[in-house]
Amino acid sequence: MPKPSTPVQDTGMLDAAPYRIDIPENWNGDLVALLHGYEPKGSPRQQPWPQNEAAPLFLAKGYAVIESGYSSQGWAVADAIADTEKLRAYFVEKYRKPRRAYLVGFSMGGLAVLKSAELYGKSYDGALSLCGANMPAGTVFQDAVLTPLVAFDYFFPGAMGLTAGGLADPASPAMLDSEAIERELQKNEATATLLSKRLDIPRPGLAGALMLYNLVLREAASRAGGFPVDNRSVAYSGFGDDEAFNRGVRRYAGDPRAIASIDGSAELTGTIQAPVVLQPSALDPTVPARFNHLYPELVRSRGTPQPLLELPAVGEGHCGFANEQIVGAFNRLLQLHRR
Repeated sequence: MPKPSTPVQDTGMLDAAPYRIDIPENWNGDLVALLHGYEPKGSPRQQPWPQNEAAPLFLAKGYAVIESGYSSQGWAVADAIADTEKLRAYFVEKYRKPRRAYLVGFSMGGLAVLKSAELYGKSYDGALSLCGANMPAGTVFQDAVLTPLVAFDYFFPGAMGLTAGGLADPASPAMLDSEAIERELQKNEATATLLSKRLDIPRPGLAGALMLYNLVLREAASRAGGFPVDNRSVAYSGFGDDEAFNRGVRRYAGDPRAIASIDGSAELTGTIQAPVVLQPSALDPTVPARFNHLYPELVRSRGTPQPLLELPAVGEGHCGFANEQIVGAFNRLLQLHRR
């Protein structure tokens, strides 16, 4: 297939997902599939689908960029994976097969990138997860989402305004006021510091992280049709008096179908089919550093022949990268692929 006339800006709907394709005038024949992060359910959507702020970094270097808006909002990992693969196939059919293709994702999109590298890695030459939630979906909801929420509820009872059914009750607040949460934390800074250290969440970002985790949990429960996590048998540690904490912390019985639905959205195996680079962000309150080791260990346990490189954390805050840090991480992926 001949090279298309460039530049190209192609936007529209692919099934139920908005998409955007940009091909620069100086196209080098390579492709970047760019996956965005978490988009709260109900957020207004622009039409045509807007260009991701990172896209110009790749376009300037001659790469074509494809972006799916995903067919749903919220915990849309499964849709992100499927919709991006549909868009890649559409690009190949309409334009041409790229010389090389790379996956690049931010935050939740980073998790989708890893699962895509496991499922569709043969269609790509490498994958870059930036500030990604690089862990199986079940771990996201058990350890990264529920643990902070039940710990806060234990130490600051009533602060979240939960109804009788607690976090599992649809009548409980779907959106927390981070400023109100911060005021509660300030009433007991010693406990706030304990939570910050145990959860590896920088103290200034703790209230905002709790607000986000509650939002993600509530949307996921609605999506899955039930409470998507079960902590009845979890033995917690590191919260001071562990015996008292485990005796008093709120326990939740998860809905088996909901758990299976959420776990299945990104059940990572570590069997990557393309080189992978992980670029965490420093002082990240959303994806704390305590999780950074999980995916590298999973990949090593599988003995996969494909290389994985974890870079030192850079930037500040969740996905708070400078442009040169994004480009630098991508360049390391190119080097890894060319070995």
